[in-house]
Amino acid sequence: MLRLQNLIYHPAATPEPILKSINLELPPQNLGLIVGASGSGKTTILEILAGLAEPTKGEIFWRTKKLSDLELQQLAGLVFQFPERHFCGGTVLEELRLGHPELDLKRVKDALSEVGLEDISLKTSPHVLSGGQQRRLALAVQLIRQPNVLMLDEPTAGLDWSMRIQLAKLLANLKKHWTLLVVTHDPGELIGIADRCWTIDRGDLQPIEPSALNR
Repeated sequence: MLRLQNLIYHPAATPEPILKSINLELPPQNLGLIVGASGSGKTTILEILAGLAEPTKGEIFWRTKKLSDLELQQLAGLVFQFPERHFCGGTVLEELRLGHPELDLKRVKDALSEVGLEDISLKTSPHVLSGGQQRRLALAVQLIRQPNVLMLDEPTAGLDWSMRIQLAKLLANLKKHWTLLVVTHDPGELIGIADRCWTIDRGDLQPIEPSALNR
């Protein structure tokens, strides 16, 4: 269970808090969906959970353990919006081994298989893959780290409708083994696979039934 309790993020340079007393609970092997417009604070939640930003107040728990800043960096794997722009490896294998040069081939191939890229050559450049394949590779890069929570920022951005559907099917399959937290301004195909949903507006997070997002 991932739990955020009374989380506030108020940088000194901003007149109003970016996040206002956020409370969120996400059980294991569930997909949580946070929906909000650009600038609403949804990406900031992911950055805090990934240890990239420090909350002003509040607590974060995994199961019953309160997490320190260092432990937060081990908690989650974050797939950024347009992750393909951040690829640094010259080949798929190099991309997956960045920061983990000791990884054996079995673990690499297991991660690729989990995202449906088991038939791809490890010598392929990440930059020649299709948009959908690049998103899958970005997921594999994070899965190799074995995070407790897999987080995705606008995962369907820039994809055509068929790739969006394929990605939604992949995420539905991944949540059989992983806990996922997704933020987006356009829930679309993700509504049908979400177990818990929230809307966020100017830093205020509110639970909502997935079915209400279709209205």
